[in-house]
Amino acid sequence: MPRSFVSMSMERARMMRTTSVLAALATMVGTALTTGTGSAGAVTSATANGTAGTVAAATPATLARAAFDRMSEAQRIGQLFMVGTPATGLSAAAAKAVSTYHVGNLILTGRTTTGTAPVRYVAAQADRLTTTAATAGVPLYVSADQEGGNVQVLQGPGYSTMPTAQTQGTWADSTLTADARTWGLQMARSGVDMNLAPVMDTVPASLGTKNIPIGYYHREFGYTPTVVATKGSDFTRGMHSAGMTVTAKHFPGLGHVTANTDTTAGVKDTVTTRTSADIAPFRSAVSAGARAVMVSLAIYTKIDATLPAAMSAPVITGMLRGDLGFTGIVMSDDMGNAKQVAAWTPDSRAVDFIDAGGDIVLTVNPALIPQMTAAVTRWIARLPEFKAKVEAAAYRVLLQKATDGLLATRLTTDGGLGSLTLSATQRWLGVPVTGTFNATTIRALQARVGTAVDGGWGPSSMAATQSYLGISRDGAKTWNARTVNALQAYLNTQL
Repeated sequence: MPRSFVSMSMERARMMRTTSVLAALATMVGTALTTGTGSAGAVTSATANGTAGTVAAATPATLARAAFDRMSEAQRIGQLFMVGTPATGLSAAAAKAVSTYHVGNLILTGRTTTGTAPVRYVAAQADRLTTTAATAGVPLYVSADQEGGNVQVLQGPGYSTMPTAQTQGTWADSTLTADARTWGLQMARSGVDMNLAPVMDTVPASLGTKNIPIGYYHREFGYTPTVVATKGSDFTRGMHSAGMTVTAKHFPGLGHVTANTDTTAGVKDTVTTRTSADIAPFRSAVSAGARAVMVSLAIYTKIDATLPAAMSAPVITGMLRGDLGFTGIVMSDDMGNAKQVAAWTPDSRAVDFIDAGGDIVLTVNPALIPQMTAAVTRWIARLPEFKAKVEAAAYRVLLQKATDGLLATRLTTDGGLGSLTLSATQRWLGVPVTGTFNATTIRALQARVGTAVDGGWGPSSMAATQSYLGISRDGAKTWNARTVNALQAYLNTQL
């Protein structure tokens, strides 16, 4: 029978007091929470309404600490969850998860073949939900599985057709990095800022397509850890250079299993050890710029014979945090609908993952959010050590969001085409910032939205802009409040 957090609370409490790696990490995060020290780099500070000035040389740590301090406990807990919504439109359940339960991250699920414009609209819709009451004004990570081949959620006009990772693995390093940058820019301009890729699992050639989760769909870059490490890192560098938050998956590897944890229970890896060569690709991806790592739901009998990896302290705290020295975001594979974790209650899935050292619980099923967040809240009240882990995890998520620019100044979506909106538009377009709608800006905007670049702004330019933003054309001859509002919401996903 699977163990649960409830039945093991006393044992876990003792473990939490004696886990030296996690203690060191908590000390580091606690210092950052107290002093505001951490990652360097000047970043524009957030303001209440997007109209104030900037604070010089604000660091990601300063911004993360400010966001953490203004959050309620429920809002901090919300940063530790990612819920699913169809890529074709924001669901009411996902919207409620953000607005009511303060969930701080979103995954676009299924497939969309209608291109970039509708995705821009979905991302902007989601961003509008991040009010002071919902997420304390902290934007969502909007993510998608954009690997290539059978796993490419975002398709259609504006998105390249990505080949399988197995094909990508045959390309020259420079070619793969360049193409991954192109794919990353396509995602970024859609308002998507996190790619749940690359797959860094190594499937042995002897297993091949018998490996259902990876090999059957040719999701692996190659059949040896060396090839996977090299090509997966090429992909990572390209995506990272496009501004994407890259997620290496599925640690410590799904290459030696035959069943899929999404559809099958009792999936076990009886091969992988703590020092297996298959771990090397994940280390390489982190060095190449992966700032998130997704942990698998398989059970690794030679590492932790009882718990799925995403609920295992030896895997997350021991291997990923300790052996690899990873300080970024640790995310679970889907803990909502996956058959592998069906024997555990939703309460235990969420609490055990965070207790093991994880940061973001992924559940494609938003209906589980009330139960999961309530469980985390209960255990915060019961165990001070667990509360410390929740706060450390929330800070890690906020620090990465700040590092990725998500905590920068945001526009007020008021429908007014003032100097702030024009300046933001110019920064997005990469033209001189004047705060005026000049000829240079018009030409750059026309090129970006895909209309004739003639320097004259009229009905055709307006129509193209509305299509680009994913809203219906209304025949406007010049800027109206509806279009400006949509532009402002979209720019908030870009800047």
